[in-house]
Amino acid sequence: MGHWENAGIPDDFDGVVRLFPLPNLVLFPHVVQALHIFEPRYCEMLSEALESDHLITMALLNSGWEHSYQGKPSLASTVCIGRIISHTPTDDGRHNILLAGIRRASIVQEINNGTLFRQAEVKILEDITPLDFSEKAPEHRKTLMNVFKSVIPQDAAQSKTFSDLLSQQLPLSILTDIIGYAANLPTPFKQKLLAEVNVQVRYEMLMQQLGPAIATAEDPIVDEIPSPTSLAPREFPPPFSMN
Repeated sequence: MGHWENAGIPDDFDGVVRLFPLPNLVLFPHVVQALHIFEPRYCEMLSEALESDHLITMALLNSGWEHSYQGKPSLASTVCIGRIISHTPTDDGRHNILLAGIRRASIVQEINNGTLFRQAEVKILEDITPLDFSEKAPEHRKTLMNVFKSVIPQDAAQSKTFSDLLSQQLPLSILTDIIGYAANLPTPFKQKLLAEVNVQVRYEMLMQQLGPAIATAEDPIVDEIPSPTSLAPREFPPPFSMN
């Protein structure tokens, strides 16, 4: 985490966001994603963001987007508002940026402001943590970290990035977002995690999906663990995503 964590949503935020839809990327709060921007409509989006609030909102394209990519294909209703924390233009008019996720939001309606890129009115979503669950948060945090460590490549588990993650004693709400983003899980599942504001449910979803790695863990929340989906090693941290 960095200084951008304290930036938050601007005080004058009016609920209107610039949408950057992609078919294979789900951004979460508390993580940083590298993006390579080159389409004219998204270069316009970036230029407007850099001249104002530095905010871009990542949205996942629903299945079937291939038939209308240049138009307005359907989007998942839960999105992640991000803040540009680094911008490097290239000689050929393209752009490399780092986008830090800051808040979950739900699309209320799309609006037409005459721009090439899509915009929407959104509602900020707040996390909910049941009291009885929060009382055992340290135990759940330890269990989740052990499971995550067991399913990532050994070099990543021994990296400074992972060591820093362990040492920060992050709230479980943040940890579920970071692991949900970093683990090699199906994109539709990641979108379900993003849409879930109940921290206990997010935790249980992750534990179920990560599978039998917790067979020896003592955690009363998990009774039966199904076989995991694809857990092939993913680069940690992930590389640039293209638009």
